[in-house]
Amino acid sequence: MREAICIHIGQAGCQVGNACWELFCLEHGIQPDGAMPSDKTIGVEDDAFNTFFSETGAGKHVPRAVFLDLEPTVVDEIRTGTYRQLFHPEQLISGKEDAANNYARGHYTIGKEIVDLCLDRIRKLADNCTGLQGFLVYHAVGGGTGSGLGALLLERLSVDYGKKSKLGYTVYPSPQVSTAVVEPYNSLLDHLFGTQMALYS
Repeated sequence: MREAICIHIGQAGCQVGNACWELFCLEHGIQPDGAMPSDKTIGVEDDAFNTFFSETGAGKHVPRAVFLDLEPTVVDEIRTGTYRQLFHPEQLISGKEDAANNYARGHYTIGKEIVDLCLDRIRKLADNCTGLQGFLVYHAVGGGTGSGLGALLLERLSVDYGKKSKLGYTVYPSPQVSTAVVEPYNSLLDHLFGTQMALYS
């Protein structure tokens, strides 16, 4: 089997991820609760969708994904949304305080408190894979969580899973649509200290 684990970091990463998993489910005929009525072969693992989904003993399909944000609003939307039964509760990780659009808070202070929990959940998903190929990382680098925690997590993934591929789906800020004046700084710090080292090493 060739599996990939999706990691959705920060507000943008979680929102993009939620939309992607809805489309993945529609594409494969998986219902919002993880059931797949068209699947008559429970337990057979040679289907293409098993790259992104694991199958429980009851035939429920669970995404190989982790959603994490330093503040709970966006992750709570997933916990209470249409696809709330699709994800295992341990895969939805949120803190209590956001990074306030500050790379340093996401990387060195608040992010450091939650990164070990994130890595533990990723390790559990990786242990359930027979042939883990790598990670798909969804995040924006304009905010503090996507840039700071994203860089920290990618650094740690490079240590723990150095030979595994890490593919980044990164949303960069635009000067026309900016929510914080520090977005360019966060992007630069993420690129210099985190993503560049983790994705290209």
